[in-house]
Amino acid sequence: MRQNPGGMPPVNWTALVVEAIRRRKAEKLTQREHAALASVSIPTIVGFDRGEKTLSLAKAFDILRVVGLVDEPGEGGAQEAFVRDAFARWRELTAKLPPTSPGRFPNGWYRFDYALEGDIKDIDLRRLPPILKEAVVAHTGWPLFLSPGRAELEPSEVDGVIECWLKPADAGVNRPLGDPAHCDFWRIAPNGRAFLIRGYQEDSQDTFAPRTIFDPTLPIWRMGECLLHAHRLASRIAPDASKTKVRFRALYTGLAGRVLRSWANPLSDLVFEGSGARSDEAMLETAIPVDEIETTLAEHMHPMIASLLERFWVTGLSTDRVAAEIGRMRMARNRI
Repeated sequence: MRQNPGGMPPVNWTALVVEAIRRRKAEKLTQREHAALASVSIPTIVGFDRGEKTLSLAKAFDILRVVGLVDEPGEGGAQEAFVRDAFARWRELTAKLPPTSPGRFPNGWYRFDYALEGDIKDIDLRRLPPILKEAVVAHTGWPLFLSPGRAELEPSEVDGVIECWLKPADAGVNRPLGDPAHCDFWRIAPNGRAFLIRGYQEDSQDTFAPRTIFDPTLPIWRMGECLLHAHRLASRIAPDASKTKVRFRALYTGLAGRVLRSWANPLSDLVFEGSGARSDEAMLETAIPVDEIETTLAEHMHPMIASLLERFWVTGLSTDRVAAEIGRMRMARNRI
């Protein structure tokens, strides 16, 4: 047996898993919510709960970090902590809503988060709201990180960040547009960290039932608009945006039971029909130099879109098709 002169006991993996599950239950997190906060898949956290030892160390740390079982100094987990706090805040705000409330996204949701990396200095929080209004990208549909201009829905300062919750009607506000696709919750920090969660536009249509289709065009538009938002924000808060990178992630949940169907843009080249999802979620990520977002957005987005569509058995997606859809998106001008 190998000696242990340092006196540190070996890791008891089974006890660590048991403690992680105990803490999850104490914090009233579901298994799905724990996975979302850790940015891992449902199968990954199921394997963790079973005590499987085939998980990568990075994935195990992601899961343990959520329940406070990883002690790491410095900035290594700063974005994960920001996302975890934002998700917990959204859960707190929606906890008293009915289970079927559009504000709780009962049929699934997608989440974007990004961090600007480089010489980013915190700006005065009082200066941030007008900067965020300038950074909104309004090309297609309901803009991300929107300030709607109504007192009861306006962004506010909470815990050192700017936060906005577009409440549904059953939270006590008059919302003509109160479906899941218009009940965003978002947070942005003065140091260039952003988080947004939203329900599916496809689930608010009269022509088909909720959680039955997944449109292949909308993820290109929304992820593209989020990255353009990061570009605009960086140009306003980074001393030198050309030396700044954006680290972006997207998590799509509630895919099981959906089939791929082109619906949002009848002119789209992405015409796919009838392929059902082979997994319930998809985690996508990339890192892009800010000064490349305007010029090579399609090249950076292509691997993420291809990976997402592979969940629906689509292979061979070309960069040109992604570029064509981004071009259509950028030509549109939304007046919201």
